[in-house]
Amino acid sequence: MPIPTEPIGSVPRQRELQEAMQAFAAGTLSAEKLDTLFDEAVRETIEQFEATGSPIITDGEQTKPSFATYPLAGLDNLAPDGMIIPFEDGHTRQLPRLIRGPFRYGAYAGSCLPRAKKFASKPLKQAVISASAMSLLYPADGIDGYPQAQFLDDLVRHAVADIRGCFDNGAYDVQIDFTEARLAIKLDSSKRLLQQFIDLNNRVLSHFTAEDRQRIGVHTCPGGDHDSTHSADVDYGELIPLLMTLDVGCFYMQMASERHPERALRVICEHLKPHQRIYVGVINVIDEEVESAETVRDRVLMAAEYIPVAQLGTTDDCGFSPFSDDIATARVTAFAKIQARVRGSELAAEQIGV
Repeated sequence: MPIPTEPIGSVPRQRELQEAMQAFAAGTLSAEKLDTLFDEAVRETIEQFEATGSPIITDGEQTKPSFATYPLAGLDNLAPDGMIIPFEDGHTRQLPRLIRGPFRYGAYAGSCLPRAKKFASKPLKQAVISASAMSLLYPADGIDGYPQAQFLDDLVRHAVADIRGCFDNGAYDVQIDFTEARLAIKLDSSKRLLQQFIDLNNRVLSHFTAEDRQRIGVHTCPGGDHDSTHSADVDYGELIPLLMTLDVGCFYMQMASERHPERALRVICEHLKPHQRIYVGVINVIDEEVESAETVRDRVLMAAEYIPVAQLGTTDDCGFSPFSDDIATARVTAFAKIQARVRGSELAAEQIGV
């Protein structure tokens, strides 16, 4: 396809699967039964994903409890009272808090790929959580006997292993979910926190070759949970210049739901480097109305006024269900929107003549 197009990752889970995951967590469902349901969910999701025509697919993150906390499975050194993230509609998400060291990952994203590869005929993308998001688990008042510097060393080692494991298990490319980037400016307008996040993520990326980093991308959005956001009120232009100092080849950037998309695209153009590709969000995942292919086409054409076509791609603004309990969007709606992204990107390529 002349204009590359990729999903962000998650699609809504069937209610049966959501209930099974809850039952397993409560100890009332066996691991064997859950594994069988996971197989069926991934198979059916991949069939529908491939039917949309998307040249790159995911497993819909069907087996992850959330895009953010999957590495914490089975860990016993966490308390539930960590950082609270408020969303515009009033609901919140709360991260766990690390109570003792050492920090490690209990699960890696690459472990999802062998299951997905059993059913997929198209290249598989795999999303991982950023090291900066995991850094929020460390309490502000520290941990006796486990200094923050040691925690960050351990975190970087596991974040590197998370990405490397995706490639080792056959991922076509790897996307780092960095949805806390815009939120960091809301929390600290001086941007010192954002710079710390950038530096930490670049520290992880420094462990990969330049060739590897061209297959690694970063996703940013103002959150997208239960059709609400946590930081859409932050000026995108305040984020983009620092964001684009991340040492990756691809950026997956929310844009369809942006209030001032042309202003944001202009800032991207000013900071774009020759080795970077911008996957512009052309699907608003927190709007239940399914975009027409023509609407997507027009969004791509607008982006092409600022970003060279050779460095342009399309994506969805965010995952459709980043947390397993998010049922705000129906599966049929998610796949219809994905299909619109694919067809609209084709129409734009035809009109541009590439």
